[in-house]
Amino acid sequence: MEKRLTYKIIMILGVLGLCAYFAFPLDKRINLGLDLKGGMHLLLKVDTSHLPEKAKEEAADRALEVIRNRIDAFGVREPSIQKQGTDEIVVQLPGVTDRDRALDLIGKTALLEFKLVSGEPQKLKEAIAGDVPEGYELKYSQDNNEPMLLEKETALTGDAISNASVRFSQSEFNQPVVALELNAEGAKKFAEVTKNNIGRRLAIVLDGKVQSAPVIRDAILSGEAVITGRFDVEQAQDLALVLRVGALPAPMHIEEERTIGPLLGQDSINKGVKASLIGCAAVFVFMAVYYLFAGIVADVALALNLLIILGCLGMLPHLFPGISATLTLPGIAGMVLSLGMAVDANVLVNERIREELTLGRSLRTAIANGYSKAFTAIFDSNITTLIAAFLLFQFGTGPIRGFAVTLTIGLIASLFTAIVVTRTIFEVFLSLGWLKSLHMLKIIKETKFDFIGKRRIFYVISLVIIITGLVFFFKRGPGAYGIDFAGGQLQEYSFKNPPQINKIRQLLKESGFVDASIQQFRDNPRVVLIRTGENKSEVLTGRLKAAFPDEEVQMLRIEKVGPIAGRHLKTKAFYALIWSLVGILVYVAFRFKHFNFAFAGVIALLHDMLVALGFLVITGRQIDLLSVTALLTIAGYSINDTIVIYDRVRENMRIARKASLYELINLSVNQTLGRTILTSGVTLFVVIAIFLYGGEVLSNFAFTLLVGFISGVYSTIYIASPLVLAWTRKK
Repeated sequence: MEKRLTYKIIMILGVLGLCAYFAFPLDKRINLGLDLKGGMHLLLKVDTSHLPEKAKEEAADRALEVIRNRIDAFGVREPSIQKQGTDEIVVQLPGVTDRDRALDLIGKTALLEFKLVSGEPQKLKEAIAGDVPEGYELKYSQDNNEPMLLEKETALTGDAISNASVRFSQSEFNQPVVALELNAEGAKKFAEVTKNNIGRRLAIVLDGKVQSAPVIRDAILSGEAVITGRFDVEQAQDLALVLRVGALPAPMHIEEERTIGPLLGQDSINKGVKASLIGCAAVFVFMAVYYLFAGIVADVALALNLLIILGCLGMLPHLFPGISATLTLPGIAGMVLSLGMAVDANVLVNERIREELTLGRSLRTAIANGYSKAFTAIFDSNITTLIAAFLLFQFGTGPIRGFAVTLTIGLIASLFTAIVVTRTIFEVFLSLGWLKSLHMLKIIKETKFDFIGKRRIFYVISLVIIITGLVFFFKRGPGAYGIDFAGGQLQEYSFKNPPQINKIRQLLKESGFVDASIQQFRDNPRVVLIRTGENKSEVLTGRLKAAFPDEEVQMLRIEKVGPIAGRHLKTKAFYALIWSLVGILVYVAFRFKHFNFAFAGVIALLHDMLVALGFLVITGRQIDLLSVTALLTIAGYSINDTIVIYDRVRENMRIARKASLYELINLSVNQTLGRTILTSGVTLFVVIAIFLYGGEVLSNFAFTLLVGFISGVYSTIYIASPLVLAWTRKK
């Protein structure tokens, strides 16, 4: 065996061994995303509108520190808390199941104030009548709704607190109270206030609400105070916690929330694994049956491709600490999809080897030439898809970035396995004398269709489909968008038995949710999706449980996007689409030295995205972030077929110098037709598996890919190729 081949084997085994080390055990090496194991994703906006301009960024930094301290004290494992922009904070809390408590803990400003209460009944009566004296404010006690007239000037604030803890009051029937310890300066000031105001009431105000207002009996010199109220133990503990770590410097609003219950997380894992196994099995069986020994070699490469993806996900945090190696549900889809797309390279190589064998080349020469001639098309097509994946990562959020990372790793892994690993396996078998011949099946025979001659008919068909889709899109207006872009709140519930939708609809109407929409899934009628325009999930959950007492109603997930966040996400999605097209345009123009080729290819991509978008709105589906992810994936994948044809045109130009461009394009399309149908068909095995078995979360994503990939085969033949001819003639 040659030394060069030995070194390649050692290198491959080294890469695989390293990946195996970082891949296993899976539960320790790779973190599951919130959509798989449950938890909360929050985008918080710090309200700096009332602060001086110089203090705005400082307030966000302080808020970040306060939130981190609160969450650390709350006991969440492996939380992620990051600043985004100048006044936004992204919080991820894996495994958190008590949503209401977490929201209260994170969002509570915890501004504690001690204010003296006016003891003049006349002034109080005037305030209740609407005439509040200057320097005072009218408040009502949390305990018994008692009206109180408080001095606006604060006697003491929460900055004076050095510690806060929970105790049980003997005089309040063993009720929990929050005991405060003041620092030296606070104790001194508190002693002075109580000494000078014996007999008056001192209100303890938290976030603008009066918790209690005890009478000052004596000067308090101990530097201690107590907050009483109608607390349970958990509420008292949370209040003590936020007071210990300090108040937020400014109020915060939840711009975006995605809460996934543990039941949905496990269901997503089950469905994702099922879709993955079915899709991969279909690909493996087809390759082995159709390409025989070469297909088995390709299957080995695909299996190793999966190992490399898992290994790189486990290795990623060690190489790039800033990039998360979290596996999300779209990440699983990206992993399976990258395996389907990896077939593309193997099919290209095998079809090239078949052509060389048909020309009478020896087996060794045919294999060498097959890899050499397929390399440029494989490299170019993978680079264009990587451009789309990079832009997904740049403009995407949360799970979409997970999809982009997984897809990127999968594409790089497929280049390695399809070009290096499979060739090494062939070379080993040739070197040992175990491979004497290479047989493959051939379903699609050589064709001689005049594809270009029918181009005008298909131009009209495409325009009709696209215009119809756009009409539906503009007719639906804001209703075409999901909550990711339009804002609003989505709640998903599971019932013990399929509930009556009319009963839920009537309940929503009686509860004031006039704009609510309800969706029940055909494959799982026990699950109901409710979309509302306002944040009242607690009210809705409570009323559903009351209306269906025997149905074990459980919240599976809540997604909330505010109008500002919705516009922000829509803008980012738009830029991702535009820049992906620009990136692909520039790269293809550079590689093929002709702007006509690049522009025709991008028009074909735009065609595929518009067709997919049209079918989304025509079928009543909504455009969400995963739909945009699918559109970008279509852009990256569909260009593969176009590049393969372009590559063959470039090759035929060198061989048949006297042929016209019309003849060259027709010849090239016919020569690559089998490969185009095969690769797209095999990838569709995976997409169909995700669509049928991936669950409702991935339904829009898979549907968009399904339409886009079918459109991609069509546009490569009838849009991209004819447009090159049309624009070249004009030029």
